Amino acid sequence: MHRGIVLLGQEARLFPHLTARENVAFGPRAAGMPASVARAEADEWLARVGLPGTGDRRPAQLSGGEQQRVAVARALSAEPRVVLLDEPLVALDAVTASEIRAMLRERLAGVTTVAVTHDAVDAAALADRLVIVERGRVTQQGPVREVLAAPATDVAARIAGLERLEGEARGGAFVRGELSLASTDPASRALAATEGRALAAVFPASAMRLGEGIAARVSHLEPTPTGVRVVTDHGAAEVPPVEASSIRPGHVVRVSVAPDRVRFVAAS
Repeated sequence: MHRGIVLLGQEARLFPHLTARENVAFGPRAAGMPASVARAEADEWLARVGLPGTGDRRPAQLSGGEQQRVAVARALSAEPRVVLLDEPLVALDAVTASEIRAMLRERLAGVTTVAVTHDAVDAAALADRLVIVERGRVTQQGPVREVLAAPATDVAARIAGLERLEGEARGGAFVRGELSLASTDPASRALAATEGRALAAVFPASAMRLGEGIAARVSHLEPTPTGVRVVTDHGAAEVPPVEASSIRPGHVVRVSVAPDRVRFVAAS
């Protein structure tokens, strides 16, 4: 506490014998703030995280999501100089997570923060700089928007919600085996102008269309919140359930990506 470092993890880890108010007031009181002032500020913090009037409840009387909100209030009430975030929003529903994410962004402005997440929304909302770590090795780093727009690895692409295929420049297009993709993006076209250059094509799964283009074999299907992700040896297409109803692993389908939906980035 004296070092001004706070860890906010996936589990709330509240003090079970203290009320929500006393949990939130713990940091300020440990720093020397009078108890009455710390408790009053704790109630304000509980209201900010959407839990007004819950100060007298103990952790066992709160839901998992409510406990995590109290943990957020406890962390921020300590006015830390450094905050370590380890996926603190995973226990929250989508609406609450969005609200807490916005509050963290506002309250942590100017505070050194290191956040661990697998969620591109968290990265885009909370971070200025993104570091991709795979198997203990940094594979890409830079401004968040730049990394998410031009992922250097398949893992980074999945975090960004994009498909990523590696190939080379040939005839001003991206070529991977029998698959050839064009792009209307000026920067992508400039990259593809160097014959034989290693390229990666990136595009959202929703951009790949089935029914026309090059033949591709289906490896498996993955349900998504909005449809079905049809994974092939030439990338994945996200389609409505009705469109995927007759497709099975091993089937051969035809796939294409419109030039205005694909970008090329340099590949190692």
